[in-house]
Amino acid sequence: MDETHNSKLRSWVEVDENSNFPIQNIPFGIYRPKGGGDLHVATAIGDYVLDLAYLDDAGLFNGTEVEGTEVFHEPTLNALMSMGRKAWKETRLVISRLLRQEAFNGDLGSNNDLKNRALISMNEVEMQLPVDIGDYTDFYSSKEHATNVGKMFRPDGEPLLPNWLHLPVAYHGRASSVVLSGTDIVRPKGQTKTPDAAPSFGNSKRLDFELEMGVFIGAGNNLGDAVSVNAAEDHVFGLALVNDWSARDIQTWEYQPLGPFLAKNFATSISPWIITLEALEPFRCSGPKQDPKPLEYLRNTKDSTFDINLGIYLRTENMDSDQLISSSNYNYLYWNMNQQIAHHTVTGCNLRTGDLLASGTISGPGKDNRGSMLELSWLWTETIKLSNGDERKSLEDGDTITLRGWCQGDGYRVGFGDCTGTILPPN
Repeated sequence: MDETHNSKLRSWVEVDENSNFPIQNIPFGIYRPKGGGDLHVATAIGDYVLDLAYLDDAGLFNGTEVEGTEVFHEPTLNALMSMGRKAWKETRLVISRLLRQEAFNGDLGSNNDLKNRALISMNEVEMQLPVDIGDYTDFYSSKEHATNVGKMFRPDGEPLLPNWLHLPVAYHGRASSVVLSGTDIVRPKGQTKTPDAAPSFGNSKRLDFELEMGVFIGAGNNLGDAVSVNAAEDHVFGLALVNDWSARDIQTWEYQPLGPFLAKNFATSISPWIITLEALEPFRCSGPKQDPKPLEYLRNTKDSTFDINLGIYLRTENMDSDQLISSSNYNYLYWNMNQQIAHHTVTGCNLRTGDLLASGTISGPGKDNRGSMLELSWLWTETIKLSNGDERKSLEDGDTITLRGWCQGDGYRVGFGDCTGTILPPN
């Protein structure tokens, strides 16, 4: 077992047992001080960020792959991500050893000057978009979600289209409008059409969220070289929460025959911290049984998903706190990330450092496991009733959606932080 997985590890930094960021996590992100300053690579521990650039300047990464590379002084994670799994694992191990209780009198814990510079309260920092995202692919990999959508829009036909059980369906999204958690979402405008009227232009009236998980590519592959399903994880730097905001009325009119366009390109939110596969390893589990058996290039030889609890929270302008409206789990996905990567590259498509692969909406088997408002309201025929008396079938201006995700360990949790966005009226 990787020593960073030990559930008994504790840090000299005080960490609440319900914190997203215990010593077993060690995520990666980009921050700057609220008062201004350079962007640096950091990790999170409890309610603090730990600046890795300062640790590097102090020589604490000497002897590792990252020594002398200056990757922690970069304004994005891309340089670190491009170095590959050995460098990522070594970096996590150094950080873990520096933060352990028994290391309090070591290189960092007893060095008050370094500690005061490198360990900063989260209240004093501004998180930044962690990755320079080159390409963005959005999959459609939840069988429950695809079945629900099929039942709503094709009530007299088969819910799943013929190809769905044979390959991970996806489309290419818009990387330029991927935004950091906390960024306000302006209600989009576009063409819509009701069944009994001519097309019209105006504000979207059916704005929706989609609960998704994003996979960030670290080391890419060469053009022409496919990535095998069993080598896919070597290319994954880590995961983050994704909210694929969707204008359903625009989507309904535009999506045939080529799929989503304006309904999806106005904004996609991601959480600021990327959680590595090393942190998720203790929570590895099996996914749903696949029937029919996938073609050879999509067959996993090991468990390739993770037990990640997911929650969707809604707060209206009239509410003092958010309310859980649905819960799900990453392991509900029918097509896992290894299969998504293998399928994406089977043509020889070259994935590059910083590419984002979103999972598609993650719904589960029950009504309270649905990952979108489209499903929760069942095509806007059912009302979601909130604790303060407000009701919703789709999102209204002033509504805030927060996605949360975490893996529950023995006395600790590996969390993703929040992925939040508030709906603003159109400009």
